[in-house]
Amino acid sequence: MVLTARHTPSTDRPRATRSKPRSAAQANEAIRAFVDAQAGQDWSSVESAAYEVLLIEWAAATRGGTGDIIEAA
Repeated sequence: MVLTARHTPSTDRPRATRSKPRSAAQANEAIRAFVDAQAGQDWSSVESAAYEVLLIEWAAATRGGTGDIIEAA
């Protein structure tokens, strides 16, 4: 069995606070990049939470939200 380290590019990692919220297109691209980076792997609870935060960002952007993000547990 070969073990490989999981790595999420830091540019795609969601942040709980941002000075400027992502647009819906930017959030969608971040989601795609995140999912592509995790392709073929089981997601840890941390990765699942990070994905959830990205989805919250996208949802807020699509409805014109203020960009306030509640950090996933």
